[in-house]
Amino acid sequence: MLLTIKNFRKAYHETPILTVPSLQLPAGTYWFRGINGSGKSTFLRTIAGMLPFAGEIWLNEQYEINRHPVPYRLRVNYAEAEPLFPDFLSAYDIIQFVAKAKQATRTQVACLAEQLGVDAYWKTPTGTYSSGMQKKVALLMAFLGQPALILLDEPLTTIDDRAAQILYDLIHERQAAGVSFGLASHQDVGQSTLPIDRVFLVENGLLQSV
Repeated sequence: MLLTIKNFRKAYHETPILTVPSLQLPAGTYWFRGINGSGKSTFLRTIAGMLPFAGEIWLNEQYEINRHPVPYRLRVNYAEAEPLFPDFLSAYDIIQFVAKAKQATRTQVACLAEQLGVDAYWKTPTGTYSSGMQKKVALLMAFLGQPALILLDEPLTTIDDRAAQILYDLIHERQAAGVSFGLASHQDVGQSTLPIDRVFLVENGLLQSV
């Protein structure tokens, strides 16, 4: 089982945001739908290990997010919906740091940078980047290393059609290699293009299969 979630509860200042009593997801690709503010981004960020929560999240029945944080985070990658980076750092600076943490090779970094076109502004400070350029940097980082699960929040936001097709190609490549995906979006993520195994609706603080 890829993900096993038990007694999950996320709240802000005692206000419940999302409750998932029990969920088991085998390896595959999942689309979490919901309007803005529904909690889908919070769910992905929590699975990525970025937010505290009550309950348990297990990866591959081996690594629990709070008990085994290092091996868990090594195997789960995440891209923000609207990434923001320190203005003075370049894509190169940021990606080198993340690549080391994710145990990515130089060859992998170079190939991804070329595919996504990030190499065109590799050494330029991110403070000069458009939102689309920043998004590509975040997407690149999500594919670094050898993750078991890649989480993409609003993956199509701010990127053009050509970049979207490149992203679809990258997802297909990783799917073929056995990598699972969690996609959170209020948009159609391209079910005709991507094989989606299951769709969930995030609504009224609950996660429902549709």
